[in-house]
Amino acid sequence: MRLFVDGDAFPNLLKPILLRSIERLNIETLVVSNKLITIGKSKLISYVIVEQGVDEADNYIAEVVKEGDLVITADIPLADRIISKAAHAIDHRGERYSVDNIKQYLAMRNLMEKIRESGEMTRGPKPFDQKDAHQFANQLHKFLTKYYKI
Repeated sequence: MRLFVDGDAFPNLLKPILLRSIERLNIETLVVSNKLITIGKSKLISYVIVEQGVDEADNYIAEVVKEGDLVITADIPLADRIISKAAHAIDHRGERYSVDNIKQYLAMRNLMEKIRESGEMTRGPKPFDQKDAHQFANQLHKFLTKYYKI
């Protein structure tokens, strides 16, 4: 299993949590972004900088991810692409996307996008906080305990 991080919007609060897991379990990790995003220093982490442009990092991840890999992303369309390749996806707030729930998340995302396009004012996501970081850490631990073979 490899770990991919959709790095462009990766919260700083999660970096030390993720780095500890990478180092403790010796997980090969690729951080993919449009500019250098540093999780921390580790021989296990490779940084991939893609071309500037919409969805370039997402396209790279979706192209190279393999069955059983884990992708950390808040991008629901990317998570859908990942799930369709029998890989796994977790968002920054600790939500684990799966075959059972990804279409519902995608439908809600698309509905909210249409509402915004119609001129309706909607609130964005609540600010990322320590509670979210804790939920992410718990979900990551649960996933790695279940799926990662040491």
